[in-house]
Amino acid sequence: MTKVKTVQVTFDCANPRAVAEFWKSVLGYVDPPVPDGFASWDAFDASLPPERQGATWACQDPEGIGPRLFFQRVPEGKTVKNRLHLDVRVGVGLTGDERVSALETEGARLQALGARRLHLLPADDEDEACLVMQDVEGNEFCLD
Repeated sequence: MTKVKTVQVTFDCANPRAVAEFWKSVLGYVDPPVPDGFASWDAFDASLPPERQGATWACQDPEGIGPRLFFQRVPEGKTVKNRLHLDVRVGVGLTGDERVSALETEGARLQALGARRLHLLPADDEDEACLVMQDVEGNEFCLD
């Protein structure tokens, strides 16, 4: 059996760079190294044919631990709920009001970056509270 070495999460979106900038701010990610022969990612992008300019962007964990995120432009808009979403783990080990406070604080920070707060899923007999949000293009994610 082949061992999986890395995982990349790919987002379909209208504006790859804008969505990547949002997720870089959420996760503390950075742009990958600029390709050889280019002074910047903008210079690399400008070298592409016009129809490919701005079509993709990526970001990665500076520590190399988390998955690389890849963003690709698609012609269609988002129309239904995601079948896959990211859980941003900000409340690990916290319970009750302390957890909700941590979720709400991070939710407010992300709203300032362009996220939209949808609703708080309250704790129940099985799960702790979770805050459901959307990124700058409406992709759902949870603050967990």
